[in-house]
Amino acid sequence: MSAEGVRARVRAEMTEEIKTVARRHLATDGANLSLRAVARDMGMASSAVYRYFASRDELLTALIIDAYDAVGEKVENAEKREKGGHVERLLVTAHAVREWALENPHQWALIYGSPVPGYQAPVDTVAPATRVILLIARIVQDAYEAGAIAEQAAITGGYADELARVAQQFTPGTPPRLVGAAFSAFIHLCGAVSAELFGQLNNSVDEDRRGYFEFQMRGAAAFIGLG
Repeated sequence: MSAEGVRARVRAEMTEEIKTVARRHLATDGANLSLRAVARDMGMASSAVYRYFASRDELLTALIIDAYDAVGEKVENAEKREKGGHVERLLVTAHAVREWALENPHQWALIYGSPVPGYQAPVDTVAPATRVILLIARIVQDAYEAGAIAEQAAITGGYADELARVAQQFTPGTPPRLVGAAFSAFIHLCGAVSAELFGQLNNSVDEDRRGYFEFQMRGAAAFIGLG
């Protein structure tokens, strides 16, 4: 391997190590990351860490993109393996999101919890952030094109015009009402997962949270019009 190749490999390995340590800090400090603290845990001078990440926000962005891509990959792989109908595809997608969140609660909090004060997410985060919602939208579009969703009354209002523009960009031919329903399913999904992770189900649903989660997601499917 050339000297340049060795340097690139070492840089990549060091970058991953910094992110691994930073993820541990998410568990103790939340998104209040400190490059100095990360450097201290690695036995490095803080100036050395700055050679890999110019700022806390740059490190946060890397962690956010990794988290979105990780949940996106898990969900997409699960949906590809599902051989059932549209409802089953939606349910397996939702369960994959929940499973990832339970395995990675602090990363979930980073991407779906409270906004980090002073942090402005760059455009680089947009594509990773939309992987799950776009998959849900594709399932809804497939169901609509297959005639699996009964025709429903059109929606009206300013938001309907906005949803029509979204449909034109991402799911051409899908009625705005269904685009809105897909968004609602995604919001319902995120809320259900966050409620479980952040303790809102404690002393209410403790024994069969997976079953309760499926009950909620079947409700979201019914709202879309999937029987």
